[in-house]
Amino acid sequence: MPTTDDLEEYRRKRDFAKSAEPKGGVSRGEHRDAQSSFVVQIHDATTTHFDFRLEVDGVLKSWAVPKGPSGDPHDKRLAMPTEDHPLEYADFEGTIAEGEYGAGTVILWDEGTYRSTSADRKGKEIPFAEALERGHASFQLRGHKLHGGYALTRIRQGTEREAWLLVKKDDTHGSRHRSPDPARARSVRTRRTLRQVAADADADSGRRR
Repeated sequence: MPTTDDLEEYRRKRDFAKSAEPKGGVSRGEHRDAQSSFVVQIHDATTTHFDFRLEVDGVLKSWAVPKGPSGDPHDKRLAMPTEDHPLEYADFEGTIAEGEYGAGTVILWDEGTYRSTSADRKGKEIPFAEALERGHASFQLRGHKLHGGYALTRIRQGTEREAWLLVKKDDTHGSRHRSPDPARARSVRTRRTLRQVAADADADSGRRR
């Protein structure tokens, strides 16, 4: 169960009377399956970006990836850490009201499960949370669109804003396929585009008036 501190920053930034985003409070055992999950959301906010989220110790550890995850091992994608999100956020698709933090449209671009492959120099497995704390975590994704090995490596911390790189490992799942055009990308669940989700939200809002 995430503690209050785990989601304190997330809750502080949002007014849940105005935002449709989940407040949080679901324990790991109540989540939809027992495996560690991941989700990639496209967020059409001030700047359109991809949000890459991994379930770790009862919350979603999150990074904003401006260009999105790539299937090409030659691509090094900047990943900027953001606040931990509640597990329920893996189901969120819709719009965040104008004037609220992160205002804009969100779609679920990919989802699935992952397995940690992080190990020390002697080959001993490292708990995933510890690997992230050390600044390098390896994992295998099993999603609808993303597959195979990936790694997150911290490249900057301290007085400057922390930054990481998200890189595809050179394995049988490597390809030349890069991130899609966000404007054309479709939700893995509803097959809607960002524009369609926004239009549906406007229509719902109009019916409620």
